[in-house]
Amino acid sequence: MRFLTKSLLAMALMLGCALPAAQAAYPEKPINMVIAFTAGGSSDVQARLMQKYWNKYCDKAPWVFVYKPGAGGKIGFTEIARSKADGQTIGGINVPHCIFQSLEASAQYDARKDFTWICQVVNDPQVVAVRKDSKYNTLQELLDAVKANPGKMKLGMSGPKTGQHLMMLDMQKKYPEYKFAPVWYKGAADQNVALLGGEIDVAFGNLNDLMRAKDETRILAIASEQPNKTFIPDVPTMKSLGYDIVSDIRRGFVAPAGLSADQVKALREIFKKIGTDPEYRAEMIKGGQPEEYMDGEEFQAWMTDQFAKSEALLKGAGIIK
Repeated sequence: MRFLTKSLLAMALMLGCALPAAQAAYPEKPINMVIAFTAGGSSDVQARLMQKYWNKYCDKAPWVFVYKPGAGGKIGFTEIARSKADGQTIGGINVPHCIFQSLEASAQYDARKDFTWICQVVNDPQVVAVRKDSKYNTLQELLDAVKANPGKMKLGMSGPKTGQHLMMLDMQKKYPEYKFAPVWYKGAADQNVALLGGEIDVAFGNLNDLMRAKDETRILAIASEQPNKTFIPDVPTMKSLGYDIVSDIRRGFVAPAGLSADQVKALREIFKKIGTDPEYRAEMIKGGQPEEYMDGEEFQAWMTDQFAKSEALLKGAGIIK
């Protein structure tokens, strides 16, 4: 019996040595956070706030911010898609920017297959804004001036192939009598500077971006289904003014496609804790961020559904074949 016991113990030790070492918990090393727009824009501000709560729930893997601005986010989004799928790179994503870019003939990534979708954190409606001292006090006054001087009104947007561009195309399709002169910028921060400096006459911009310059701008209308009671309750929707335009930008986080199931699960669990944290949500509202959490699977499904709608609009404008 003693010999049998020793033999069984020896076999157990041998088997134990043969088993692979347990994998370290993920995440436990610094993670590159790719921001596809300029520092100071909405994407950067939101990510910086989320970083605070990431550290609350995961203090072993600090974020290292990597800025890749330009081309309406295309440079940064491509950087994320091409990164190694080891869980050490994640980044902010904007919809419909990534849809617009994926449909281009020269696209270097496809949002439908090149990302691991982690979550949505913001639903940011577009607004029409002018400087505080502008002579235009209503949307109709502005549009009347555009109609009277086609191609003269300088309209600022954060890059071609972005949500603002899609809003302009929708406007042109439904209301061809209004022809703007588009002016593109690398990001929202640059767009705001241009508006406040008088370089452009009007901006199609995200609510959050223009809210951060609210003392120096006048928001004429919001492109949402309902008025935004949290931030600008007195600003009418474009629909209520007779213009069937609804446009928003959804912001969230993705990683390269190919992460392990355990890594995807870990990331989604951490981001869900952040997205549903009452203190985080209160800070988002305080910072003018229209927060709206959506889990990764739902966010990816919503994004995929937008492809057909966006594709039809872009083909109609002759931008893609």
